[in-house]
Amino acid sequence: MRAYTAQIIYRIKCDGISTEQYEEQWRLIYGVDARDALFQARVVAKEEEATFVDRHGRTVMWELVAVKDLQEVNIKHGALLFSEVKEVTPIASPVWVEPATVATQTADNCH
Repeated sequence: MRAYTAQIIYRIKCDGISTEQYEEQWRLIYGVDARDALFQARVVAKEEEATFVDRHGRTVMWELVAVKDLQEVNIKHGALLFSEVKEVTPIASPVWVEPATVATQTADNCH
């Protein structure tokens, strides 16, 4: 058996809420080859679909959209399973900065 990572996408639907929501999951799948692993990923993904009533009495559904990606992985100690690079927009002053730090930064910027 070979190991694969499968990227699975679900659409989240909630009665009374029109916002589009999706969940992205990465799952470890075993298969004889890539074709078998894709089949196994679809089986797991379908089994994880769910419908339930939330605490507000609304029906919530997790519906499978797709198995978006399937990659063979070498499972060994320290193997990289997932990595993501994010580009962020710098902000002038983070909201969590302590007041003393803001005063110091302001004084430093005046010189």
